[in-house]
Amino acid sequence: MKHTTRRAFALYAVIIAFLAGVVILFATFVLNGGAWASNRANRHVYTAGQIASAGVIYDRSGAVLAQSVKGKRVYNASSIIRKATLHVVGDAAGFISTGIHSAYKETLSGYSLLNGVYLLKQYGKGNDIHLTIDANACATAYNALNGRKGTVGVYNYKTGEILCMVSTPTFDIEHKPADIMTNTEKYEGVYLNRFLSGVYTPGSTFKVFTAASAIENIPDIYSRTFICTGKLQTSTGVIICSKVHGKVTFEQALNRSCNSAFAQIAIALGNNKLSATANAMGFNKPFKMGNINIAPSTFNVDNANSADLGWAGIGQYDTLANPYHMLTVMGAIANGGSGISPYLVDRIVSPSKTITQRGSLNAKTLITMNSGTADKLKALLRSDVVNFYGDSRFPNLQMCGKTGTAEIGNGKKPNAWFVGFSQRPDLPLAIVVVVENSVSGLVSAAPIVNRVMQELASSYTES
Repeated sequence: MKHTTRRAFALYAVIIAFLAGVVILFATFVLNGGAWASNRANRHVYTAGQIASAGVIYDRSGAVLAQSVKGKRVYNASSIIRKATLHVVGDAAGFISTGIHSAYKETLSGYSLLNGVYLLKQYGKGNDIHLTIDANACATAYNALNGRKGTVGVYNYKTGEILCMVSTPTFDIEHKPADIMTNTEKYEGVYLNRFLSGVYTPGSTFKVFTAASAIENIPDIYSRTFICTGKLQTSTGVIICSKVHGKVTFEQALNRSCNSAFAQIAIALGNNKLSATANAMGFNKPFKMGNINIAPSTFNVDNANSADLGWAGIGQYDTLANPYHMLTVMGAIANGGSGISPYLVDRIVSPSKTITQRGSLNAKTLITMNSGTADKLKALLRSDVVNFYGDSRFPNLQMCGKTGTAEIGNGKKPNAWFVGFSQRPDLPLAIVVVVENSVSGLVSAAPIVNRVMQELASSYTES
């Protein structure tokens, strides 16, 4: 009897192990089936390690950005558009991991859990992907960068649609440079989408966050005045200002980007309050756009002394900001505190012309902002343009914004920033521009803002 019982238990154990194996196999198939089907060894999809047969990638107007023709991936007829949209579309070999070719390879192959890549075999193509970007606006941004390294991003802060996303350096995907791997100065970070994966010292654009914290934590901030002598001596070091601003109010300090005043504000706030505001507004958080992970912005002053905190409050110290995140913050301010997540894929269409997925407004952005704070920031950013930069730099755009000139050391020129948005009801667009190793935000980034926004004002407006 004991032998029979032992055999029964052994049999039960074998059955349980078998069923567990089936469950694990099925789960693994569900989780990884798409990746297996889209593996470069699959000759239905890839040829010589590159996507050959897949769906079409379109811009918002229906312009073809990439398609398969006779087993070869073919791109837009314009070399400028090919360069401007390289990091959006990606390359067929998958070096650009955030491009559509990589991040949506399962979708482009037409893979489904039930049918595998049967649609690809049946129709000779996978799903088509229609993007939200405007290829002409991207071309304008690419031309405006004029060979300089950096990034430009624009999105509709009411709907979440990304209209422009450009990263440089870039190259013509139809004529890949022979020296792309050896000419490191020219092609440094060429496979990196700086808008999604880049992080930069934010410089004075971070003063927007310090201002937000001051609005929420210093009740008399608008009636306070600050003295700028060109530097601020603290107990642990000196903060240098670009000019001697004299006596300034809170608003004037932001208009003139006074380091002395904002360092004083940061020190008055203290590590905990400034950190709380930065975290609430998206620093140190894992943003994601569709299938694409965004590089997080980072802010940490836990061990900062008074001088460190002063530098952090003006966007220096160890702070790093991601352009996608900064754009989303601008959208939240423009919307009165309600953040809208940017998205890139407008719709996915099967070979049988069925829409299988649509992009949609998503108000969950990991950004928390009081509506009163947002409205005050909006007024301050408008004041920057009206009272300091000049509306004439942005004709008929009703721009709000903040420049930044971020020192990066090592003898290199600073990185130039502009973050902002239009208040025109028919042009609800936010923009971020970063120009690496440049002059200043006002000299280097602001003209790009105007060129791209004017292009969109002529081609994209809402009634």
